[in-house]
Amino acid sequence: MAWQKGMELVKAVYAVARQFPKVEQYRLVDQLTRAAVSVPSNVAEGFGRATNKDFAHFLSQARGSLFEVETQLLIAKDLGFVEDVAPELELSAELGKILSGLIRKLTTPNP
Repeated sequence: MAWQKGMELVKAVYAVARQFPKVEQYRLVDQLTRAAVSVPSNVAEGFGRATNKDFAHFLSQARGSLFEVETQLLIAKDLGFVEDVAPELELSAELGKILSGLIRKLTTPNP
């Protein structure tokens, strides 16, 4: 589920990034798309690890990249590159909840 939502976010971010001015192609667009791609990539890499501790670490990395995406979307809106980033931020918030829940589940000791 987290990986799938991450993939949705990547598609949404790339769609938004297409609206940016050409001058931002190697600036904010590059940074934003890299951070977005990092989210499902870290989920996938963590899933492939041997322990829950390792998986939780990579989920935490994914969550950090997610915060980067949110910040960069807000910067793009504030700079007038896009008019509305609410749908992308909503998707990001949903994914953040999923990641936080998974991290909590993996790091909470079983009674």
